[in-house]
Amino acid sequence: MTPLHNFDHTSELQTVRDWLRFAVSAFNAAKLSFGHGSASAYDEAAYLILHTLHLPLDTLAPFLDARLTSDEKNILNALLRQRVEKKLPAAYLTHEAWLGDFHFYVDERVIVPRSFIAELLQERLAPWIADPEKISRALDLCTGSGCLAILAAYAFPGAEIDAADISPDALEVARRNVADYELASRINTLQSDLFSQLKNKKYDLILSNPPYVAAPAMAALPPEYRHEPQLALGSGTDGLDATRQILAHAAAHLNPGGMLLVEIGHNREALEAAYPQLPFIWLEVSAGDELVFMLRREDLV
Repeated sequence: MTPLHNFDHTSELQTVRDWLRFAVSAFNAAKLSFGHGSASAYDEAAYLILHTLHLPLDTLAPFLDARLTSDEKNILNALLRQRVEKKLPAAYLTHEAWLGDFHFYVDERVIVPRSFIAELLQERLAPWIADPEKISRALDLCTGSGCLAILAAYAFPGAEIDAADISPDALEVARRNVADYELASRINTLQSDLFSQLKNKKYDLILSNPPYVAAPAMAALPPEYRHEPQLALGSGTDGLDATRQILAHAAAHLNPGGMLLVEIGHNREALEAAYPQLPFIWLEVSAGDELVFMLRREDLV
């Protein structure tokens, strides 16, 4: 690290503006990778500073010339140093991640929430689900932090939801988030390797953001992503191992007319080549129409 970004001399920084400039410079010099909630060094620096100082996350300008106390400087210095030197995702430093207006507790036991399915749930899967009130049973497969199960509970207020994951550590985080949203009476967390422990359970809706990173991409992941549970990222040579299992067994767990919704990253071409007989419907999200597919139970039988 160049002397310009030496964290041993941050006592010279006085204002929020000073710290913001320093953090952006340090992040760029360290060639950090973003994608866990922030899109740039500036956005992430602003977020970490505002969060650390307990300021509104959407209000920076009025505080730019505010001076930090010695204690605030020490805390902020330690946090920014970890981001640069350990390349920890910001969400692991703040133990907070956001999907739209919803925030979730996160730590290294789960991947940082960033599913495009969240956007679709905000619209209650319209127009594909005509009457959200009729969804009575739903499954969030590979739930991780429980974020999609919680969003589904809000989208479908009459639904009971199973949140399943292979990792007992992830389920501990999911239960914490479910409790924070006071949804324990409607969301049941359970350990299962995909459908293996779900026996004869059937659902009107199955959501899944499973592992989908192909082996070559896993080998090239930036350091930030290597802090996440690798079990939740990699899925075989082509990234489709988990998706194949989901497609093989989903029909047995869907009610007539039931819907399967799966996020697969940038694997659309490979998936369509592997399953030319399936009438995938690709749903539009902010990043395009290549990431999330939908199938009805009848398509899978």
